[in-house]
Amino acid sequence: MNVPPLDGMRVIEGSAFVAAPSGGMTLAQLGAEVIRFDQLGGGIDYKRWPLTDEGDSLYWAGLNKNKRSLAADLRSDRAREILTELITEAGNFLTNFPARGWMSYEALSVSKPDLNMLAVTGNRDGSTALDYTVNAAIGFPFVTGPVEHDQPVNNVLAAWDLICGQTAALGMLAADRHRTRTGKGSNMSLALFDVALAAVSALGHVGEAQVLGTERQRFGNDLYGAFGAMFTTADDEKIYTVGISNKQWRSLLEATDATELVAAIGEQQSLDFGDEGARFAAREEIKAVMQQWTGSHTLAELAERFDDLGVCWGRYQHFLELVADDPRCSTESELFREVEQPNIGTYLSPGSPIAFDGMLSVEPAPAPALGADTEAILSELGLSTAEIGRLADDNIIALA
Repeated sequence: MNVPPLDGMRVIEGSAFVAAPSGGMTLAQLGAEVIRFDQLGGGIDYKRWPLTDEGDSLYWAGLNKNKRSLAADLRSDRAREILTELITEAGNFLTNFPARGWMSYEALSVSKPDLNMLAVTGNRDGSTALDYTVNAAIGFPFVTGPVEHDQPVNNVLAAWDLICGQTAALGMLAADRHRTRTGKGSNMSLALFDVALAAVSALGHVGEAQVLGTERQRFGNDLYGAFGAMFTTADDEKIYTVGISNKQWRSLLEATDATELVAAIGEQQSLDFGDEGARFAAREEIKAVMQQWTGSHTLAELAERFDDLGVCWGRYQHFLELVADDPRCSTESELFREVEQPNIGTYLSPGSPIAFDGMLSVEPAPAPALGADTEAILSELGLSTAEIGRLADDNIIALA
């Protein structure tokens, strides 16, 4: 693709942690020019773990690829004037900072009536919430973990933050389209807890509690309402396989030589395994039959047979194994490039997972060093070299 899909779109981002930065990066990796502004010296997420031995954050670098960086003393009236001009000139503002005072839609839209602004909050009323507190309240910790466990188990993936970031990016694009069609800007808010509520409702949990008066139990690694299970191979590797569609189910039965034995289970229990719910109901008996085959074959033997027969499966692997051994997480994949990250070194960096005509729309680029683009951005705003120098002398900005 010669021209990235979001070429010409400029977004200013004032953010911290995961949700807003991941939304901005999503736009940047589709071709938008995204300028992130931070406090001099970095904000509260600038040194978040994991850190290199020299103290540079892989977390911060991972969430800010393909962006530009401006650093200023955000407590300074002059810096706020500059940022106001930058935001209103761009016309698109994404933030999870408190949207009040100079950073409110009402203040910013004075100079840009058709401003598009999306403010991410914790709760709808503007009060604080993080992924971890949202997850605690939303119900999933009580259905996660081993069957016999009686305490909540948190999800280590910041799922609500990531979904919120993608929703924020979608909101910015929807507002941009709306402005193109109507000439009107949009004042948007997006609550992290609302994102989780919407997801829990879409997956049936709200309806299950309200309509049926029940809630999900713990099923360990089994797939609720269908057949999905973990198996161990002869060389003690762990794999997960799923039989949701009838085609997947038949392939799995054939691959594990379980067709006749599983049919007998169905007859004994008067279950029709053409129904995925019936497979779930008899999952323990079915797993025992299939484990006989998987437990007598090595991972290599299983992989060859499963792949030949079109079984849907995957191997459990650690992060180190993923990076060292999986070709999907390497430059063999169209997704990744080796990128030189300032102060950290060269390592794998993905572009947008959306492929246009089978190719990346934008080459992966490193996250900028903090404030690396400050001087260039101010020059683009029309500030003279002398003015920029005075700002630096007054410690309102720092020049790279």
